[in-house]
Amino acid sequence: MSRIFITGSTDGLGLAAARTLMKEGHDVVLHARSSQRASAISEISAAALGIVIGDLASAVETRSIALQVNTIGRMDAVIHNAGIYLERSRGETPEGHAKTLAVNVLAPYLLTAWITRPDRLVYLTSGMHRSGSSALDDIDWKKRPWNASQAYSESKLYIAILAAAIARHWPDVFSNAVDPGWVPTKMGGAGAPDDLEMGHFTQTWLATSDDGAAKASGGYWYHRQRREAAAEVNDAGFQEALVERLAELTGFGCLQRASKVQERAVTRPG
Repeated sequence: MSRIFITGSTDGLGLAAARTLMKEGHDVVLHARSSQRASAISEISAAALGIVIGDLASAVETRSIALQVNTIGRMDAVIHNAGIYLERSRGETPEGHAKTLAVNVLAPYLLTAWITRPDRLVYLTSGMHRSGSSALDDIDWKKRPWNASQAYSESKLYIAILAAAIARHWPDVFSNAVDPGWVPTKMGGAGAPDDLEMGHFTQTWLATSDDGAAKASGGYWYHRQRREAAAEVNDAGFQEALVERLAELTGFGCLQRASKVQERAVTRPG
């Protein structure tokens, strides 16, 4: 039995993953953006190990999420499932970041730093990551005209790169990126052609399975098969450049100083 935390688990792939893991007998910690969202899944949350609440668009609330998780106890795995798709405008988080970047990249980056290190990390990316730009000078969209599709593609490139960077820096952790496919969720739309069940089975398998194939790190996965990711994902130099840029934007070094940051997250939430 494993203990797993899943971000964005009130609907879609996150909720499907939670249901599957709980059915298999695992202890699952759910996440909802707000109390209202949490109340919508009261039936499943009653059977979960716990539910944490916080908006990933806010660094303050993201830190609170980490504190809530760490208070429950160390997780065996964390599935970074939460994400947003085509935002009509750049938006602005309380810290001044583009909302797509904040939710899809900065929040999982910070949670990786602040949540006590698990044995396994799973990050949801997308096949659209191949359309992401490799230029890092304006990843926060402060200079360019807003392009929702491009911003999403870039965010999914960055999260795949982060998963690969963690695999390289933390050899004691299985860190992988998963492309769930274009599945019929609220985000993907009712007409999406891919299989919803296979869309969440890959991340639950990577988070818990004792299969030799699942005990891997640094992979880019689609329907339990390793696939070739964009060239930037496995470029160690580009990984370092991105991690450095994320550290600049957030003020926290996820890989270099994780243990100290995790300690602060537990003892000083403010």
